[in-house]
Amino acid sequence: MPFNLSSFLQSSAVRLTGFLLPLTLPFVLLSATRLVQAAPAQTMQLRANVTEANSKTGVVVARGNVLITYAARQIEATAAQAIYYSKEGKIILSGNVNILQEGNTLKGETVTYLVNEGRFIALPQENSQVEATYLIRDTPQSAPDPAPIPTNPANVKPVKMPFPIAPIP
Repeated sequence: MPFNLSSFLQSSAVRLTGFLLPLTLPFVLLSATRLVQAAPAQTMQLRANVTEANSKTGVVVARGNVLITYAARQIEATAAQAIYYSKEGKIILSGNVNILQEGNTLKGETVTYLVNEGRFIALPQENSQVEATYLIRDTPQSAPDPAPIPTNPANVKPVKMPFPIAPIP
């Protein structure tokens, strides 16, 4: 289940209607301890120079040296800016976006990550292209099994054949 900022903020002891929080590296979105206890397999870590979050809209905006780490899906992303729409389950990264997942890379100017679908949509800078590198793991080709070696059937007695006799002239 993806992290839902609105639910988290509403369940917090302190209710926030909107705030501006300057951040420096390293930063863990809100309380790392609380996030790990709430959903240890789905914790998404966000680091940025400046982050704004709005509990009413469920939108988090991070700017400057953005680093997102989503260990459950082995994703690490960097960008100039990231906007997380918790209600829609999507993150829009922009500005020199670089995403690494299980050795695969995706680079573009703007990348939308649909969290619930696990899908990326990348757009290039004008007059440029998106760059993607995928690791293709070869599956070892096994040699065909050798033909079976015939075995002797169960004790079969040979049949006696009469010795051929040549006709007498």
